[in-house]
Amino acid sequence: MSTEVSEQYRPRRDDRAAVGAPETSVITAMVPGARRAGEVPGRPLWVSVEGINGVGKTTAVRTVAASLGSRCLRLEELTDQAADTLPGQVIAALAAGGDVCLRTGHPVVETLALLALKFRELERLTPELLEGVEVIVEDRGVDSVAVCQGAILHDEHQATPARAVADQILATARRWRLMPDATLLLTGDREECKARFGARIGRTLPASALAVIEQTDQLYRELAAAEPDRFTVIDVTGHGPEETGKAVEDTVRALVAQREVSRAS
Repeated sequence: MSTEVSEQYRPRRDDRAAVGAPETSVITAMVPGARRAGEVPGRPLWVSVEGINGVGKTTAVRTVAASLGSRCLRLEELTDQAADTLPGQVIAALAAGGDVCLRTGHPVVETLALLALKFRELERLTPELLEGVEVIVEDRGVDSVAVCQGAILHDEHQATPARAVADQILATARRWRLMPDATLLLTGDREECKARFGARIGRTLPASALAVIEQTDQLYRELAAAEPDRFTVIDVTGHGPEETGKAVEDTVRALVAQREVSRAS
């Protein structure tokens, strides 16, 4: 069962998340039905925002956090962590070789390091830190680790399907922490996203990085199609940061309201 986000953002599901300009100027999304199985009593609603580099995740997450204020706890993307923190130091070590995909030549070690940081992130959410918080909005969660590392490992060992690697990484993650209550996947035009990402970091992306980004995009879409009760796909093709942020904010607010109704019933 689905719930309309608003009259303006009319919901529809497109698990294939086809690339291309939308037929109208309205961003569309579908909020999955309420889920109670696996819900942790007292834990805020956990929403992760996913998508390839340059699609507008971070700006949208910051928009939501600013709008919800103290009701929302924003978890920054690992690559945006301060340099004097443990996550920042690990990311700096992985980026030391200059590869934009954080490849050091030891992909399994990289994968375990990134998963460990995501596990640590959950463990640090104390009751004191979560007091008054209704929703946690995460800029890239364990799904990002799965698809990015799945793409990298597939690139180095092409006999192993990328999806199989991503599924194995997620299976490992599920042994240590619950998945997000909801995951918002932002999709857009790949070429535009890659151009924005390159401009943001001030570098021309090498062919190897472009291949990983394309594989990552495909894996995200496959995961969303496989778990429609968790994923909401929002196509932001042709839309700017303000419209994207508004669509994500409306979807998060709908998810929070839906959970409140479910708990009250």
